[in-house]
Amino acid sequence: MPLLISPYEGEYKGVQNINPNHSNFPPLMKDFSNINQTALYNQINEKGYGLISSVLTPAQCQNLILNYTKNSLFRKTVVMERHSYGKGQYRYYQHPLPELIQKLRTDIYQLLGPLANQWAKALRQPMLYPEIHAEFLQQCAAKGQEKATPLILQYKAGGFNTLHQDLYGEIYFPMQAIFCLSQPEKDFTGGSLVLTEQKPRAQSRAMVINPKLGDMIIIPTQFRPAKSVRGYYRLNMRHGVSEVLSGERYTMGVILHDALK
Repeated sequence: MPLLISPYEGEYKGVQNINPNHSNFPPLMKDFSNINQTALYNQINEKGYGLISSVLTPAQCQNLILNYTKNSLFRKTVVMERHSYGKGQYRYYQHPLPELIQKLRTDIYQLLGPLANQWAKALRQPMLYPEIHAEFLQQCAAKGQEKATPLILQYKAGGFNTLHQDLYGEIYFPMQAIFCLSQPEKDFTGGSLVLTEQKPRAQSRAMVINPKLGDMIIIPTQFRPAKSVRGYYRLNMRHGVSEVLSGERYTMGVILHDALK
């Protein structure tokens, strides 16, 4: 069944650094302004996710892991077993975000904003995502959503994450990013990213993704559009992590909306 295809409304105009200190941060391995926007959008629409390899450097991944124990960076720690979320632990960053994460959040929003608006139009949603991420966060704040949502997740052998959606209030961005901070088959085994896609009145489809160190995966937050003879409809999406068989697995989630107080 055909999915949403290009061209899309709006064009990627390059990243906009709202923090003047961004230029002093070690550069990413992948320049977002050089990403083929149309190819990425088509991949997300056809597969249900998009993968961009080697966005973070190994040194940046290692630094993020080392800072996991720095309490001043985080607002909340969640032990997953206590809430039946799985087995492992994750920590939410607090505002102001570390410079690298702020830059990623801003640039990812710039990259995906036109696709988000195309999805909203296809599904006849009234939401219009502004061009600048800071303006979108103002919309979140107007609904009481002011807490930072980017997080680091830690899994040890036996760890896993149940299928879920990262919704933190009325306002949310329809896509989010996941970064692999550990090297598969070296730092850990098992621990695949699992996506499920629920088509109305049909069985769910599962997708298993095994990113490498530094890779970025774009996934839908709650649903994505698909086309039928009657128009577009929602494919509900969830994501989780299969059991880590050995070692230690770290990932970072960059969610583009803020959470309720």
